[in-house]
Amino acid sequence: MSDRFDVVIAGAGPAGAQCARDLAARNYDVLVLETEPEDEFPRQSNKSTAGTFPSMMASFGIPDDVVMHYTDKVVLESPNEHYVRDQPGAVLEFADFKRFLVRDGRERGAEYRFDSRVSAPIVDGGEAVGVRYDGSEEVYADVIVDATGPAAPLAKKLDVTGLEREHQAIGIEYEFEGVAVNHPEFADLRDSMMLRLDHDLAPGGYSWIFHTGADTAKVGLCYIQNDSHDTYAKDGMGIDDYLNYWIDRDPRFDDAERIEGKQHRGSAHIQPPEGMSTDNFMAIGDTVPTIDPLWGEGIHSGMKSARSAAITADACLTPEEPDTSAAALSTYDELWHRDVAPQMRPRLLMTRLLYLAPNERYDRLMADLRATDEDTLEQVNNGNRLAMRNLMHLSDLPLIARFARDRLGI
Repeated sequence: MSDRFDVVIAGAGPAGAQCARDLAARNYDVLVLETEPEDEFPRQSNKSTAGTFPSMMASFGIPDDVVMHYTDKVVLESPNEHYVRDQPGAVLEFADFKRFLVRDGRERGAEYRFDSRVSAPIVDGGEAVGVRYDGSEEVYADVIVDATGPAAPLAKKLDVTGLEREHQAIGIEYEFEGVAVNHPEFADLRDSMMLRLDHDLAPGGYSWIFHTGADTAKVGLCYIQNDSHDTYAKDGMGIDDYLNYWIDRDPRFDDAERIEGKQHRGSAHIQPPEGMSTDNFMAIGDTVPTIDPLWGEGIHSGMKSARSAAITADACLTPEEPDTSAAALSTYDELWHRDVAPQMRPRLLMTRLLYLAPNERYDRLMADLRATDEDTLEQVNNGNRLAMRNLMHLSDLPLIARFARDRLGI
């Protein structure tokens, strides 16, 4: 029991590293266990598109030097139409971002052990009291945090989050130079983050181009392998095939060349969490899961979940007689639903309905958005059912009926 900390965190991604930053700043003894070796951290296969917003940068003290490019617009594309909204953004160099969080956490007093694969919680009396890693290594803590993402070795064995394979989204992204970001046949994507709804390219999902300066961009796509994907998918094609299919056919990539070593892969679950805490334990970031169900932005919400967990741990450990029971840690659940992902369920319903729609409906959606006031998309993003109804038409009744049948499983 000598290897003991106030808090042990599994995973040094944005959520885990941010939770460590916050707790170390409050002078708690914090240990972070990370699977990857430090000299390879972070690996290319464990990265994010890293599109986020200035509010995240300001809220968490993120320096400008981890930003590849600041953008000022969000562009939505369908096969034949587009919609442009003024919206400041930041495209991060994700590796630099993650390394900053680790470095800053260490400076605040957090301890990191890399090349340390977490395998299971140590349970005593039905409660998690520590973590087993690297086979037989053990470490103990008053509070244990799982920030490992979809792998969730602790949350799964404690039966907390209920991640389901059919709700797992997969994605791939390349970085290019030579991209025609102002091609005459398309919307101007200079200083923009573009999201495209097009089942021909990403069946049951979406694709993107994020401008990273000059003629460079991050280009990728993702989808959930569910009924909607099955409806529109091409036989025998996987995620890599779809990205190459798009690149081969879009004239914006005619002169583009992939930047060596800049291929990123990732996965996340798009579903409501069944739970996120129990005695002595919390799950944060994509372990919950926390990613935005509609457009996939996960950095800001993951960071907010980390802060909510740190606030909860602080409140539980501060009293003269600390209380880390399930009842005490349920404060985290309340903060998560209030601050991290409010209106999660209506936004999930909207997501499922959106990705069921055919391509021609996406063209009409772009026209509808151009015809509405600028607040409509924000209200829809916030789960406002009235705003959603304002974008519906009588011709959508068959789509709504199909959506209802899918939900009922008939």
